Amino acid sequence: MEQEYIISPCSGKCIPISAGQTVTIIDTAGGQVVDFFAEACGHPEEFLSPGVTIDCNESLRLAVGDYVYSNLYRPMFQVIYDEVGEHDLLHPCCRPEMYDFFYHNGEGHPNCLDNINRSLGEKRPIIQPINIFMHTKINPDGSLSVEPPLSKAGDKIILKAKMDARLGIAACSVSESSCNSGNCTPIRVLIDSQDMRCPE
Repeated sequence: MEQEYIISPCSGKCIPISAGQTVTIIDTAGGQVVDFFAEACGHPEEFLSPGVTIDCNESLRLAVGDYVYSNLYRPMFQVIYDEVGEHDLLHPCCRPEMYDFFYHNGEGHPNCLDNINRSLGEKRPIIQPINIFMHTKINPDGSLSVEPPLSKAGDKIILKAKMDARLGIAACSVSESSCNSGNCTPIRVLIDSQDMRCPE
C-alpha cells in the first residue's frame, strides 16, 4: 500500500519520508517540472544540494544508480528508476525577483521558493532543488536554454531515501516560458508504506 499526495499547480507540500522508503514522482499531464528539495529530519541545517550532487557524481546529469547528496556530502536519495532521464541541477527555485527580472510580474506571483519554504515552515533565502523533468540544454559555448520537458503524461522517476528526511516538493509555477510547456499542471507523489519516523 502507498500513500498518495496530489500537489496542485503552483503549490507545494511537505512530505515526511524514512530511510529505505521510496518516493515516486509522476508527471500526471506531461511537461510539468517538479522542484524537489529535502532537509534531514530534525536537522534542517543539512539539506539537499545539487552542487554537491554534481561534485560527487562528476556529472551535470542524474542517471539511474546515482545518488543525490546533502550539503554535508552524505547520500540522501538514490535514483532507482527513471522514465525520462532529463532533469536540471542548475537552476534555483523560481521566486518573485526572478519573475520581475524576466517577466516584470513578480508581485503576487506564486513561486517555488515561497511554496517550499511555507510547506517546510522555513525562511531560506534561496533554495537549490533538483528540478525533476526540467529540460535545460547546455550549448557548446556554455550558454543555457530551457526547453519543454521531455516527460509525457504518466512518466515517473523513483528515488529511494537513504536517510530520514522532510521533502519540500513544489509543482513549478512558471507558465511564462517553455519550462512547464507554458502550462502549469498537478503532480502526483507516492510514498511506499512503512512506518515514518520523521514528522511533517
